[in-house]
Amino acid sequence: MSISLSAKAARFAALHQQPGAFVIPNPWDGGSARLLEARGFSALATSSAACAAALGRRDYGVTRDEALYHARVIAAAADLPVSADLENGFGTTTATVAETIRLAAAAGLVGGSIEDSTGDDGQPLFTLEFAAERVAAAVAAARSLDFPFVLTARTENLVHGVGDLAETIRRLQAYERAGADVLFAPGLRAIEDIRAVCAAVRKPVNFIGGFAGATFTMAELAAAGVKRVSLAASLYRAALTGVDAAACELRDAGTFTYANRILQSREVEPWLR
Repeated sequence: MSISLSAKAARFAALHQQPGAFVIPNPWDGGSARLLEARGFSALATSSAACAAALGRRDYGVTRDEALYHARVIAAAADLPVSADLENGFGTTTATVAETIRLAAAAGLVGGSIEDSTGDDGQPLFTLEFAAERVAAAVAAARSLDFPFVLTARTENLVHGVGDLAETIRRLQAYERAGADVLFAPGLRAIEDIRAVCAAVRKPVNFIGGFAGATFTMAELAAAGVKRVSLAASLYRAALTGVDAAACELRDAGTFTYANRILQSREVEPWLR
C-alpha cells in the first residue's frame, strides 16, 4: 500500500487531536521502520543521535543533507507519517531554518522539530527572543506547504543546565506564541515537572520515554497531560545491546547460542517489500 504525503500529514495531525497519548517510536533505518509499522505503531520519528550513531558518529555529527537522506529512507520504507529530529535547523539564521523545513517536506516528512541549542558550549542556547523568531520562521515555512506539517519546538535548557523548570516553561510558552504545533523539553524526569509543563501550555507536549530509571507508564503520562511520547535513540541502543551480547559470546565462548534468541528470517521477511 502506498499512501500520499497529504494523507500521511492529515493522519499525523489527527493523532495530536485524539484523546490520550500515543507513542512515536524512533527507527534508525528502513528495516526498523518496517518492523515498527508491523507492530502497529501509528507514526514514526527520526532520532539525530541514532542517525549519527548509525554512521559511527556522535550526536550532532551529521550534515543537513545526511539527516534528510536518513529521514527520506525511513519515510519511504513505511506507509506511516514520519517526523524528523531537525536539530537546530542546521543553521543559525531564520532563513536557514525555514529552508530546512521546506527540504524536510520535500524529503517526505510531515513533521519536524527545531530546537534552541546553538552548538556553542560557551553559549548553548539562543536568546529567547531570537529562538522564538527561529520558531516563527519554521512555522511560516510549514504553513506555506500544501499539506499540514506539524512543527515541534523544543527547548534544550534542561539538557544544557541553563535555568530551571521555570525557564523551560518560559521558553515553551514563547514558542507556543510563535505558532509551534507541539512543544518539547528533553530532560524532564519527574512526573510533577511533566505535569507542570503540560498545565502551563495549551499545545500538545512531546515527552522522551525509554530512559533508564523511568518508572511511570503511558497511562500516567497521559494523565499528566502528555500527548506524544518519543524514544530518542533508545531503540537503536536496545538493538546495539543485542549485537554486543552476540559479539561478546562469539569472542569469549566461541558459541552461537544468540541465534536461538533472535528473530528468524521467516519472521522478518513478511515486513519487507
